[in-house]
Order: sequence, then structure tokens, then C-alpha cells
Amino acid sequence: MSKVMLEVEGVSKLYRLGVIGTGTLSHDLKRWWHLIRGKEDPYAKVGETNKRTETSENKFVWAIEEISFKVEQGDVLGIVGKNGAGKSTLLKILSKVTSPTKGTIKAAGIIASLLEVGTGFHPELTGRENIFLNGAILGMTKKEIKSKIDEIIDFSGCIRYVDTPLKRYSSGMKVRLAFAVAAHLEPEILVIDEVLAVGDAEFQKKAIGKMKDISNSEGRTVLFVSHNMAAVRSICNKAVLLQDGQLTHSGPAEEIVDEYLKLNSAKLIREINYSDAPLKLKNEEIKIHCIAVSPEFPDVESEIEIYFDIEIKGAETGVNLAFDLLNLQETIVFGSGDKFKRNSKSRVQVSCKIPSDLLNDDIYLINLYVASESMRPMYSCK
Repeated sequence: MSKVMLEVEGVSKLYRLGVIGTGTLSHDLKRWWHLIRGKEDPYAKVGETNKRTETSENKFVWAIEEISFKVEQGDVLGIVGKNGAGKSTLLKILSKVTSPTKGTIKAAGIIASLLEVGTGFHPELTGRENIFLNGAILGMTKKEIKSKIDEIIDFSGCIRYVDTPLKRYSSGMKVRLAFAVAAHLEPEILVIDEVLAVGDAEFQKKAIGKMKDISNSEGRTVLFVSHNMAAVRSICNKAVLLQDGQLTHSGPAEEIVDEYLKLNSAKLIREINYSDAPLKLKNEEIKIHCIAVSPEFPDVESEIEIYFDIEIKGAETGVNLAFDLLNLQETIVFGSGDKFKRNSKSRVQVSCKIPSDLLNDDIYLINLYVASESMRPMYSCK
């Protein structure tokens, strides 16, 4: 049986919106008095679930509530969920940036964190000096840093600028340096928030490879937060799903990613049909009247028709219209396009038929592109 490296039990974090602490000295004293007597936080009872899209008179909200899970040695745990679900709050608690309102965390080793771009760096110091500073903050001795500094600099890919002040670095270069330090710290548990998205494709590939090496060959544990589901599938063997501050699903990474994508797709629309299109569906040259899919609930054996009704408001007599069909991993699986003339009402009304048995049983997104006859971009709807 693998060793449990991290055990999170009933962890919750209560915030009062708009202020630091509970807002008044009397509230803070009341919480302290209950705490020393071993009683429940008096404000825990009035806290509401973390639903960022809803308004309420109640100023107390649970950023996360009753989160419990275990991570074993060598696991790469993906933490997924929408913006505001509580992912970053959970990581900050695990990294001891903030403390939980209630609950316990047991870690069998050092936890190193990479939470935000530039955390633990000083802009006036050089990259080399910041490696020593950040390494010391993360728990490395000066001797350890010296023995690994060449590896860290080489991995970061910033050797030319390593003796330049950090304030001259781009955000991507800062992430490269920060990840290089954290990855060479050799902690038992490495916590990584959605910062790798700042790096370029080459660095992301290198970082993902390093995380796989950390877990597979070195047997260390990684907690990885990302909105990139392809990366979660590739790196993680387990995952948890957070919704409105609560852990709703846990299990193999493939299953949790599928569940997350299904939840997101439940709110997708199969038809956009506006008589007065909102701003995102129009500009000075193009107005989208309708994009529709038929049949409403197609299956693998269905012939699918995608219909477009577009108004050309400029002087163009025709347009080049094209679209891509993407799965939820943002991989293009189908595309089509052609030149079309507008009718007497300045409208282009066209459709594309996709043969049956061509697409898999999945959820797909439509990206629409419109250009002039000379291929000047006029509109892009992603």
C-alpha cells in the first residue's frame, strides 16, 4: 500500500466579503473566545455557499467548505473547476499562505508551492540572486542552491539574462525561473497553480515532462491546478472536481475531466437566434442573426446540418465564411468554408451538412470566421 503523503479532512475557509478579518474587534474577540473554549466559530453558521454569480445580503461566504481527500506518494492530483470554485484558496491553505477556518491538513514532508507569477521574487535583484532568495524561501540551504544553480539556470532557459534585474523580465521568463527553482527543490509535495499557462509552448512541454519525471521516477507527489484539460489528462493519474467551494467528484483523472466537461457543456446553447444581436455577435460590418444545429439532439448516425444567417452591413458584395468544429479538448475535428454572395436583404443564409457516422459521440464547439472577398478579416466568433 502506498504511503499517504497528504491528508485533507473537513477543510473550510470562511471570508467576510469586502473586509479583512471579520470586520470589527468585537467579532474577532468573539471568535477567539469561542476558539479557546473549543467551540464552533459563531460566524460559521451564517456563512453561505460560494456562488459567485449570485447576490446576497449575507457578507459571510465559504470560499471552500468541508473539503476532504487523500494523496498518496507518487500521485499527480489534478484539481479542476470553474473560476471561483475555490481551487486557489485550497492551494493557499495547503501552502500555509492562509489558514483554514476549520479542518485539518496532515503532510508527510515538505510542501513547495508555485502559486503566482513572481511570488517570492524581488524585482531589483538579478535572476541569479532571486534563485538564491526564492530557494531560501522554499527551504533550500545555500549549499543546496549552489550545487544545483547551473541545472536551474539551464532548465529555465534564461541563461543570457540571469544576471539582469528581474524587473526587466517578461512574465513568461519569471515563470520559467520560478518553476525551475521549485522543480529542483526536491520537495516531497509540489503544488502548482495555473501559472504554466503564461509560458510558451516549448516551456510548457518541458515543465510537463519535468512533472512526470518528478512523480514517476522520483516518487514525489504533485498537486496541479489547470484549466487545460489536455494537460490534466496527460499529467495526472487522479483528480478532484470543485464546484462552488465544495468537492463534488474525485477519482481517476480521465473520469473527472469528462465529468467537468459534461457539467460545462450542460449550459451550452445549440442555437443562437437574436433579432437584436448583443455586442459579441456583431460589429460595424457583420451581424449574426442565427447559428443553429439540426437535429437538436444529434447522434453518431445523424446527418448534421449547421445553419448560418449573417447580415453584411458594409459595402462588401460577398464574404468568405468558414467555421471549425472543435471538441472540448479544443482539437479541431472538422472544418469547412466557401465564398458567398449576399442577397437583396444584405443577408448570407447558408448551411453545411456533415455526413452521418463521421463524428464521434462527443460535445463540440463552433468557431466562426468571416472575411471579405479579398480575405480581410471582418469577424471572428470563438
